[in-house]
Amino acid sequence: MGLGSGGSLAQRATISESGRDVIVIAMGPGRRHITKPVCEITFALREEGIDASVLVVNAGHGVPADAVDVTTGSYFGLDPIEVQRIQQFKIALIHLGNVRSHIIYKARLILRNVDIPAMIVSQCPVDFEDFADIGVKTRVVMPKDEDIGVKGEIREITTGVVRGVTCPQNKLDEIVSKVQSMLPKKGGSDRGDGNEGHGQRH
Repeated sequence: MGLGSGGSLAQRATISESGRDVIVIAMGPGRRHITKPVCEITFALREEGIDASVLVVNAGHGVPADAVDVTTGSYFGLDPIEVQRIQQFKIALIHLGNVRSHIIYKARLILRNVDIPAMIVSQCPVDFEDFADIGVKTRVVMPKDEDIGVKGEIREITTGVVRGVTCPQNKLDEIVSKVQSMLPKKGGSDRGDGNEGHGQRH
């Protein structure tokens, strides 16, 4: 009652917890924001022994208020309890949509609030440069403006994951492989050696 329709999938403002490795962040379900790939991604991660939980954002529609093209009647945001929950995990896998400007600003809002490594999964093509251009730290390109208040860092990106359509096995394999590379090694650091990327800005 009062929740978005998810077609028997997770409802808005809900969390399905399974360990503390990866939190898969999904937009609120609806006609455009179909959460089917989230379920398939989570299942693929769990099959590989990765503890993956799902958080369906309460205010998951629209775009952040500071996005350049605010044209929707609703605003994307995070509740304090959602921030608290996300911060408990080692990695945030952020599943977003098919509008480039919406993707990058939603990711920035999330990473302004949580200080953990992130992976972006989207339908629309985006790259590290797109995020760095609006002040988001990434593994490959660092932003020029380091005073924008973004805490988290984007480590990996997978695009071409279409909403509402069965996720191809090659995309699931790519996501699992990238998540595995991001997970902290036992007895070691979760940070890379700093040599993975090129074209850093300072």
